[in-house]
Amino acid sequence: MNPLDLVNHHVPELKESFDSAFVANFGSGIGITQYVLWLCITCALTLVVVLVAARRLTLVPNNRFVNMIETGYQFVRRDMGEGTIGHGYRKHVPFLATMFFFILISNMVGLIPGCKTPTGSISITWALSLIAFVYFNYWGVKAHGGWGYLKSIAPSGLPAPMVPVIWFFEFLSLVLRALTLAVRLYGNMFAGHMALGVFSIFAFSFIQSVIEGAMPLVGGVSILWMALLVAMYALETLVAFLQAYVFTVLSAVYIQLATSEH
Repeated sequence: MNPLDLVNHHVPELKESFDSAFVANFGSGIGITQYVLWLCITCALTLVVVLVAARRLTLVPNNRFVNMIETGYQFVRRDMGEGTIGHGYRKHVPFLATMFFFILISNMVGLIPGCKTPTGSISITWALSLIAFVYFNYWGVKAHGGWGYLKSIAPSGLPAPMVPVIWFFEFLSLVLRALTLAVRLYGNMFAGHMALGVFSIFAFSFIQSVIEGAMPLVGGVSILWMALLVAMYALETLVAFLQAYVFTVLSAVYIQLATSEH
């Protein structure tokens, strides 16, 4: 079969693999989808990773796994907590570290063949963004009081006629933060995994054509596609980390904006 025909044959399968299919259907549209299943698996995996690392902490580091987790925690604490929030950052570190490790592990799980990344579903990224949205607004209200927080949305020192206009646009920007957090994470993870799927289909199709006795030129093309697939995996590994970092550092920025004096 022609390699391009093989590609066209597998494209519907790729599309179906991204659908939110039920793995347990209880009837009337109620059930557990594959993304919810992997969400539960990732939550359990994150909990295990953190608890195992916490139990093996020693004064003198002697375990690579624990060192890696501790380095990640210190990265969140110093770069996102102290470096972004500043004064009073310590009470926010547990929240930021939880978000960072959960999103990072979710993204990494999605790179394992046969697994799904929870962050590849807009519903789950919406849930994460709403958690962050509620969190930083809660601390904003706690820092300024309800009315004080509403007033702090507009920068101080504005001419009186400009205050309502600037307040409206600042409030709109505040509300849109939940949308931007959700869409940015979902878009990057979905696009990356779709690209990996496409590259995998091309590599598989050309290799299958070689096995079936295609021309030597097709064999060279299959090697090229395999090399590109490996490069894409390496790039997606970097993206998995960057998206966890971006989501967490933006959450830290929003906490700082909500709790600081404007």
